[in-house]
Amino acid sequence: MSADEKIIITEEAVIHPDDLEENFIRSSGPGGQNVNKVATAVQLRFDARNAAGLSERVRERTIKMAGQRATKDGVIVIEAGRFRTQEQNRADARARLTELVAKAAEPPPKPRRKTKPTKGAVERRLKTKAGRSTVKKLRGKVDND
Repeated sequence: MSADEKIIITEEAVIHPDDLEENFIRSSGPGGQNVNKVATAVQLRFDARNAAGLSERVRERTIKMAGQRATKDGVIVIEAGRFRTQEQNRADARARLTELVAKAAEPPPKPRRKTKPTKGAVERRLKTKAGRSTVKKLRGKVDND
């Protein structure tokens, strides 16, 4: 995936390259002595609040689902430093952002339809309750008549 092409998730969720900003920082992950010299970790910033490719519903859900990763201004910050190379970390950060937006773009679940228990189920429940009640009553003190 090229850095200049837009990421199409659904019709109402498209990530434009203009909305992304990448900064390379020093990684704390694997890399040996290289870790102290080369900035391989990626800090990907996505301005979700002002993103033109997101519908209003997807925009709000994306910011909500980002949780701690979203700033007050609606900018989502994703840090990726699992790999030793900038390119792998860049791809990882973009994949994680795409996954987040795709999850936010999913349609809401259908509303729950209320159901009543069947007549037989109610009868069985009451029968077992009565049975337990008699068992517990029989545990009482025995009269010596």
